[in-house]
Amino acid sequence: MRYELLDTTRRTLDRLAVEAQRASRTPALAAGVAHRGDLLWSAGVGTADLGDPAVPLGVDTQFLIASNTKTFTAVMVLQLRDEGRLDLDDRVDDLLPGSSQPGVTVRQLLAHASGMQREPVAPEFWDTLEVPPADRFVADWNGTERVLPPHSAWHYSNLGYLALGEIVAHLDGRPWAESLQARLLDPIGLRDTTTVLRAPRAGLYYVPPFTDVPVEEPVLFTGILAAAGGLASTVADLVRWHAFLLDPDESVLRRDTVTEMLEPHAVRDERFSGAQGLGFAIMRQDGRTWFGHTGGAPGGITGAFSDRESGVTAVVLMNNSVAKDPAGTAVRLGAEVADHDAAPLEPWAPGRVAPAELLPLVGLWFSEGSPFVFRIREGRLEAVVGGADPATPPSVFEAEGPDAYRTVSGRERGERLTVRRRDDGSVRSLNWATYRFTREPLGFAEPTR
Repeated sequence: MRYELLDTTRRTLDRLAVEAQRASRTPALAAGVAHRGDLLWSAGVGTADLGDPAVPLGVDTQFLIASNTKTFTAVMVLQLRDEGRLDLDDRVDDLLPGSSQPGVTVRQLLAHASGMQREPVAPEFWDTLEVPPADRFVADWNGTERVLPPHSAWHYSNLGYLALGEIVAHLDGRPWAESLQARLLDPIGLRDTTTVLRAPRAGLYYVPPFTDVPVEEPVLFTGILAAAGGLASTVADLVRWHAFLLDPDESVLRRDTVTEMLEPHAVRDERFSGAQGLGFAIMRQDGRTWFGHTGGAPGGITGAFSDRESGVTAVVLMNNSVAKDPAGTAVRLGAEVADHDAAPLEPWAPGRVAPAELLPLVGLWFSEGSPFVFRIREGRLEAVVGGADPATPPSVFEAEGPDAYRTVSGRERGERLTVRRRDDGSVRSLNWATYRFTREPLGFAEPTR
């Protein structure tokens, strides 16, 4: 059942795209809104290449995506964790031969909570724009500063993602770009996401504040810098990337790993409206939670964000070094669809099996006087708080042994559920996260019957 936008929504999106292009004075803006990978709307505003107006501008035009690259690097690190080849609390010193930065962990780097300085060691880096040689990275890393205590504040660090890229390369025994191709680009089918710009491509520009004449910009994030910001991509490919994150192929990345990556690890702003997960920014706006990333490099300003609840993704790509508010623009586009165009409803479909061992556990249970509903859906045991919003994700359990289950998603994820039985084998009570669940609302001191 296809998601069809209202004409009024399309007109609003068209206007928002032009307003964003004008506000940013960007020669080109490409944008798109999708629902779980299905592109619903797109726009190309302006001129992709000022030297060649014939270059097409649309969902297949490449732009530099800059730090949106970090989401790919972070996912590769979590793949390595899921393969048992590293732990998120491993120290870089134990993973990167020659490293001597005591106590810096993988988790800290993923969440920009390590306190490591923002940029590579050379103090003149942004003056010379010279890419440090890869074979000098560890020596440079050892010479950098930890400018803040770990976990004391969110402090963005390109340097940290260079270290993560080197960890991926070292553990995989191949360059970061080769790992990216094999681990993510090929399996997901991201054919237009590359480390080198290719046609059709947007030019790279800087528009000075006191003139309207763009100046050409260089490609910067190459070589050792690529893992932090070196990718080029398209609206169409970033929509595919976010569709994968919304509904991952578990042969590539586990669904619960995505959930873990989207847990807040550090607060990004004083208003508590933004947080940092493991590789992803998290934005809370008007009752919706958006995850994704922005990117900023010479000639490339980008934003790509998704709302897991609605399944809506919005992408905006611009080619002015000082283009404005890519995150806000992407979220405004996505919210326009999520808030004003209801997604088509999927019809209810009956399940095929209700495991006999789960049947005695379903129904109404009480804990601390509050009702909980345990139910079977698609052959699995679930639980929801009585009266909860139907959109609230349920807790889902997987069996670990006789009368023992583990919460694998939702409320109390990670906690055990234990079934307590009477002498005759009937179910007397449950213990979930150690709390007692009974068929009647009982006080703490009342015995289970």
